[in-house]
Amino acid sequence: MKPSVSPLLRRCLIATAACAFVAGCTVGPNYAGAPEVAPNATHADRFARAPNAGIASDAAPAQWWTSLDDPLLTRLIETALEHNTDIRAARARLRESRAGLREQQRDALPKTSASAADIRLRAPDTSLLSNDSGSGSSSSGRGPIDLYEVGFDASWEVDLFGGTRRAIEAASDQADASEADLADTHVEIAAEVAQAYVDLRDQQQRLALVRASADLESQMLDLTRQRRTRGVASDLDVERIRTQVETTRSNLIPLDAQITESLDQLALLTGREPGALDAELSPAGTLPVLPETVAVGDPAALLKQRPDIRAAERRLAAQTAQIGEREADWFPKLTLFGDLGFTAADPGHLMRKENFSWVGIPYLQWNGLDFGRVKARVDQAGASRDEAQAQYEGAVLGALRDANVALSRYGHQRENVYSLRSVESSASHTAQLTRQRYQAGVSTALDWLDAERTRYSAEQNRISGDAELVKDYVALQKALGLGWTPPG
Repeated sequence: MKPSVSPLLRRCLIATAACAFVAGCTVGPNYAGAPEVAPNATHADRFARAPNAGIASDAAPAQWWTSLDDPLLTRLIETALEHNTDIRAARARLRESRAGLREQQRDALPKTSASAADIRLRAPDTSLLSNDSGSGSSSSGRGPIDLYEVGFDASWEVDLFGGTRRAIEAASDQADASEADLADTHVEIAAEVAQAYVDLRDQQQRLALVRASADLESQMLDLTRQRRTRGVASDLDVERIRTQVETTRSNLIPLDAQITESLDQLALLTGREPGALDAELSPAGTLPVLPETVAVGDPAALLKQRPDIRAAERRLAAQTAQIGEREADWFPKLTLFGDLGFTAADPGHLMRKENFSWVGIPYLQWNGLDFGRVKARVDQAGASRDEAQAQYEGAVLGALRDANVALSRYGHQRENVYSLRSVESSASHTAQLTRQRYQAGVSTALDWLDAERTRYSAEQNRISGDAELVKDYVALQKALGLGWTPPG
């Protein structure tokens, strides 16, 4: 004899089959990719502001700092990428978004729970109730009753119109955006460490120059005093040189303060306390050496390299998915409930067949009359999508601007450095000749002092120019979105 299937169970099976058939429907717009922005610029073979010399269209290396041939800088950047607090916070946000994605994915599965209960109850005394009502019944009340129950229940909201699938899609896109944010933080921190390191080396070189200039001017002052005793120099010559010596020495104090600030900035960027890098970085060092040619790629590569563009594009995709998530609220929701359990007055009889019970409930819910609440949420999601699209377009345009401005600055500063080095060479030669003429008694102390001022100024400008060129190189790498390695 075939086992019979109850009508309720049959209806549940039919409803489940129908749900499986309808569940392929997903409302809302499908994401078709990011819109094309500035096609003339992004499809060009080279950047509009790229200089003619010193720039190559080859693919740019991700770890650009290795091309500067400075092991100490490389070690600092690698330490910062591991221990910087901003990067650690970005990693935590990425873990948070991935956990949110897993939660959304689990929401698409049935929810289950198990329960066990020991119930003790006492029914009211029916004899007292009868006396109060004036009846002649004399039935006595019942004593305490013990009930034991174990059960297993489950519920599943069938994703008829794809609202849950759209929520998972949005959460996945948000997780991708968080991953891009982490990469963008890598780009920022690598550039900040390099900028601070260049500042430190620039300040140390200028401090050494000031000390050397002060020593030379002190020697000049001693020599001028000797010449005054012989009646060759005047008191005015002595005072002029003394003023220059004190002026030069006064520049030592602010440079010392700037060096301390740079040391502490590097310690902060690498996740350490102030003073932790003093012993390692206090000895003066040279500026990093720039490569002869800088690989920058092309505008199309820029769109792939810049993690902020990737983050903006993923957020646009997430906002598009959220439109469908909101539109699903327009349609009915079907939830299947089920419960299996055993109930008995004696725990030893709990698992007997006659004490078994089950419940199956298909529950259909539709908020058909919501007075426009769902439409308002859909309109809000659509406006958020439009905002995300505008932000994506702004990110692309901003990246193109950053790259072109950085290329222009690097090219012009490169030319400026060549000019500054020529000026320095000429000023040094002039100062040397003037000193020889002064020692021979042909030139005055004022001539020598003016020549030394010019030499000092030219060397200061050359050092600052070299440092600015390296910082422009770093800014170019940041503008290109370099400093992180895409996942394989």
